[in-house]
Amino acid sequence: MKKVAKKGLFRTGLILGLIAALAACSSPSAEQPKNGQGSTEQPAGEAASGEPNGGIAVYGYHDDVMTFWDPSDSYSNEIVAMNNMYETLLRYNPKDQSFDKVLAEEYKVTDDGLTWTFDLRDNVKFHTGAPMTAESVKKSIERTITRGKGAAFIWDALDTINVVDEDTVEFKLKYAAPLDTIVSSGYAAFIFDVDALEKNGEEWINQGHDVGTGPYTVQKWSKGSDLILTYFPDYWQGWKANQFQKVVFKTIPEANTRQQMLEAGDMDFTDQMPIEMVQAMRDKPGIAVTETDSFQQLVMQLNTAKAPFDNPKVRQALAYAIPYDQIVNDILSGTGSQSHGSIPNGLWGHDASLKQYSYDLDKAKALLQEAGVFGGKLTLTYVSGDEFERRIAELLKVELAKLGFDLEVKGMLWEAQWDMAKAQDPTKRQDILLMYWWADYADPYSFLKNLYASEDEIVFNLAYYKNPEYDELVEVAKQVSGVDRQKAIDLYKQAQEILIEDVPGISLYDVKYVRVLRDNFKGYVDNPAYPSVVFFYDTHRE
Repeated sequence: MKKVAKKGLFRTGLILGLIAALAACSSPSAEQPKNGQGSTEQPAGEAASGEPNGGIAVYGYHDDVMTFWDPSDSYSNEIVAMNNMYETLLRYNPKDQSFDKVLAEEYKVTDDGLTWTFDLRDNVKFHTGAPMTAESVKKSIERTITRGKGAAFIWDALDTINVVDEDTVEFKLKYAAPLDTIVSSGYAAFIFDVDALEKNGEEWINQGHDVGTGPYTVQKWSKGSDLILTYFPDYWQGWKANQFQKVVFKTIPEANTRQQMLEAGDMDFTDQMPIEMVQAMRDKPGIAVTETDSFQQLVMQLNTAKAPFDNPKVRQALAYAIPYDQIVNDILSGTGSQSHGSIPNGLWGHDASLKQYSYDLDKAKALLQEAGVFGGKLTLTYVSGDEFERRIAELLKVELAKLGFDLEVKGMLWEAQWDMAKAQDPTKRQDILLMYWWADYADPYSFLKNLYASEDEIVFNLAYYKNPEYDELVEVAKQVSGVDRQKAIDLYKQAQEILIEDVPGISLYDVKYVRVLRDNFKGYVDNPAYPSVVFFYDTHRE
């Protein structure tokens, strides 16, 4: 899970207090950056097509919104805000798996899939006032690759970036990767004013500043506080009167508080609500509930580096000891479905014909008998505060007891859970780890590479699984996916069949996103390629 679950500080206060605080800010932007040309002045141009006058939108988030501020390094919860401050060349469209043009006006690719050329939009400005050019694109991507953090790995196929002219940029690839998918990623594909960021420095950006081209820019933020964005007057698409002037991301861990604010009309949108609470709110006046398939799974990774899960038969036994139907029906109340393989439904490469394990304790006992394992003590870790994970962990504790195992269940903050999983001494790591995985970009490689490909340094393969045959299948699939998607799908299927047989981990279920919002909050479309992101420019209040 790329989520970093630091608990934020909830600041109490009514919406009136919020409005007053916003009104107290006299300028549309807080301290402004020095731009790449050395100016310290905020651009003050008139909006191309009017001024927004739609008021303030409020997003209630269950955790701290901002973890990373650097657009090259972003790889966590901040995706929900960053995609309103920054933009990419293209944006994935889940309706038909196509790509909408954002900063790119047109693009083309050669028949061999190795050269991609993007024509950029004219008159796009960064929040610093500097123009967005082909050189900006080159600098942004090259900086992200050079830093090598976050999801920078998505650029593995890139050989060189060439500036053809001020508005045209050419990407040369080492192999035929699907670059349209890569440049539309919600992480590591932002185009930003590198000169301004480098001039002002990392400390400056981490204090809560941005250098993007998006419709909104930072007005106010401090660590542990709400994030307030305000509209960017020179946004290239212009503004309409019904669009929001400001967007507030409020950190509110308590679900009942978010419920109260929604019902009172003091909040427009939230997610991560307990199912029982969602059911209770469905018929409340002024409330709407949406459900959408996601590119996200809850994954259980098994420690293949130590006993007893170093034995595949024990891992298979565990796979048969999980009451999948009880999880889907009783814990999720149907807001999810048992996964077929490690690629979620809706993402290309998903294959509903892949084998699913079913609850069968007799098979589990027989496999343990073959393995010569007759119980023992195990440790499971999950992110504290996640009610779904907690309930599943407690259910598994009961089921494993029937097989003679004593399962210790540990709810932990994500940083602590991840640190334990990366311990140098394998005996100090957990036996079972629960975490969510969502797509870095709309590509199966994000799941199959990150979760189970061999790693020299532990990052997210927290099963510590190593299988050269599997690694080869995944890498070849990635390299042909740009020119022969069917071959890539076939190879990814073979890789998943290995995982199903070896069971280094189990994708328990495909998550269904359940959002609760005000019924007069219009324009929101759930895009699974950008989990939990509300593109506020597309929304308004009726």
